[in-house]
Amino acid sequence: MSLSKNQIKYLRSKCHDLKPVVMLGQKGLTEAVLNELDIALDHHELIKIKLSIDDRDARKQVIDEICRRCEAEEVQSIGKTLSIYLANKKDPVIHLPK
Repeated sequence: MSLSKNQIKYLRSKCHDLKPVVMLGQKGLTEAVLNELDIALDHHELIKIKLSIDDRDARKQVIDEICRRCEAEEVQSIGKTLSIYLANKKDPVIHLPK
């Protein structure tokens, strides 16, 4: 699923009020973290993740890995905060513009 520019803009506006739901710690992207991400995405669809990685290149690799493993779309990445979106197939909470 690929988001249009208009949809990304809409989701970014919704991200401003969100608090980070998942914090990625020193142990990195573990199965437990991936499980929590799946639960949070299923419930909220749009979530913020706080990353504790200082290196910009390593952080980008982790972001790509999170999006790939969760099958989610990156909405926004500012500093160490990442916002991702995955539509709930059964009961969508967020209705995206066309």
